[in-house]
Amino acid sequence: MFRNREIRKFAILFSLIALVTITLGFVINILAGILAIASATAFGTVFFVFTKARYKSIAQISDQIDLVLHNADHLYIAELDEGELSILQSEITKMTLRIREQNDALKKEKEHLADSLADIAHQLRTPLTSANLILSLLENNPDENDRKALMRETEELFIKMDWLLTSLLKLSRLDAGIVVFKSEQIDVNNLICTASRSLLIPMELHNIDLKIEAPKGMIIKGDSGWLSEAIQNILKNCIESVGEKGKIEIVCRDNPLFTKIHIHDSGTGFKKEELPFLFDRFYRGKNSKASGYGIGLALCKMIITRQGGTVIAKNHPQAGAMFSISFPK
Repeated sequence: MFRNREIRKFAILFSLIALVTITLGFVINILAGILAIASATAFGTVFFVFTKARYKSIAQISDQIDLVLHNADHLYIAELDEGELSILQSEITKMTLRIREQNDALKKEKEHLADSLADIAHQLRTPLTSANLILSLLENNPDENDRKALMRETEELFIKMDWLLTSLLKLSRLDAGIVVFKSEQIDVNNLICTASRSLLIPMELHNIDLKIEAPKGMIIKGDSGWLSEAIQNILKNCIESVGEKGKIEIVCRDNPLFTKIHIHDSGTGFKKEELPFLFDRFYRGKNSKASGYGIGLALCKMIITRQGGTVIAKNHPQAGAMFSISFPK
């Protein structure tokens, strides 16, 4: 306690005042001198005990802060009576808890970054290995038709890799919060048509029947470009699921609270244990034939939720998968 300068100054000042008071007391008479000694002793003792207790509390808070700075898991600061010291303790507790939360968030971000980099490396390794194998075949294959077929495969691989890197870049921008979504009136019918336009040829090649039921005049609020991409990713998932001669149905409904877009396919649907993970990044399910990278649905959910909407996936009662997108009024 006496290492504090203000305490040493007060002790010196108190000693001088006590000495002068006691001396004057004895000058008056012995009884006055004795009373001055008793008063000075009592006051000094009370002040010393009181100050020691307060500095002990401050030292406890300091020790707890030191534990937090050294990443100790336990944080406990004893409650004090109301006063400035109690307010200080309360504010320090809030600060340490906030620091701990931020540290935990940073640890999770580092772990997520490490996992994401490992997943990205794994996702890129597969098409790169395939491309390398095709190049070796090209080098040793003199047949012109075979070479053209191998070149087409190589081109498809690079298109997939380009899509993968572009999607990862979009996810990174969304994670960083640097994407500014427009807030505009969007006609749902136009949105569905825009999202499905680039997929009409693949659907026709696989004899997939697309049915759209979107009443004219139904409006939602958001960024049409990003929402179109989100719906397009769901449709790509449905195309992969239904295979040849499948069916995809898009039904839009409106009520006083929400505008909903239901996308139903005639595929095999989802396994029950897969439902909680469908929108997780890089999750491809347990289907070994899945050709996707597990990014499309994750990107879809992020786009929709960042604009105030929700998206869920479930099995349709009449078989197949169903995605439900909701936007509040």
